[in-house]
Amino acid sequence: MTQANNPLHGIKLETIVTELVEKYGWEQLGSRINIQCFKDNPSVKSSLKFLRKTPWARDKVEYLYLKANKLPLPPPKDNSRKPAVSPKAVTARKTPTTKVSEQSDKPSKPVNADIWGNG
Repeated sequence: MTQANNPLHGIKLETIVTELVEKYGWEQLGSRINIQCFKDNPSVKSSLKFLRKTPWARDKVEYLYLKANKLPLPPPKDNSRKPAVSPKAVTARKTPTTKVSEQSDKPSKPVNADIWGNG
């Protein structure tokens, strides 16, 4: 796979965090990206540990770095982190109110009987 279109190719996460801290400082960085590792007893080491385990936070830090250095911004990602629809909500939508027909006592023709010849 080629990295020709990736402006972050070859740039370490440590370099990104260090440059952002030099440019904005911890307090301003914490207000721009609302994550605890930038607000409560911040350090490069603890931030790297958190960002390596948390993709959404790393995406925000990388985006800020690209924006701050006027590099090309990536296209918006599809939000695969959207919460799944709860089973109750699906059940509630898929249960229409139907009336039971009066002719339910009569046997009905099997499905696809005209195709398979069982009718």
